Amino acid sequence: MADSTDKPRASFTLDSTLDSVNKIEQTAEQYAQRAGFDEDTIPHIAMAVREAAVNAVLHGNAYDVNKHITASFETTPADLVIRIADQGPGLDPSSLPDPLAPENILRGSGRGIFLIRAFMDEVNFRQLHPGTELTLIKHRTPAQSGT
Repeated sequence: MADSTDKPRASFTLDSTLDSVNKIEQTAEQYAQRAGFDEDTIPHIAMAVREAAVNAVLHGNAYDVNKHITASFETTPADLVIRIADQGPGLDPSSLPDPLAPENILRGSGRGIFLIRAFMDEVNFRQLHPGTELTLIKHRTPAQSGT
């Protein structure tokens, strides 16, 4: 039987658990490997996706057994596109504190979205009512410099 990562696209609906987070992270790693990312980039993609999945389970759904998260993975000629959605109250990304601001350096929150943005080329938020969907995009070919 073929592994789901043998296909250019896969999606899952999962319970709001850390086991689901692990499955999403492992799938992201497999998709990143198959998309041809190097050994330095693959763990960054996996970490960004893990952070997004943890946010969906913890902050979005608050581990509610009646709520699910969805994750989809797609490899296109240009990009690896990963979407993670929850069924929570929604998130306004502009309301997140800057984790690098002096008053927030010792705070534990706000780092996940910062890491996601640092490791991915594009991060988009979409309100689902209820829920939030994050789209994480990593370009398969490096951007050309403008020099």
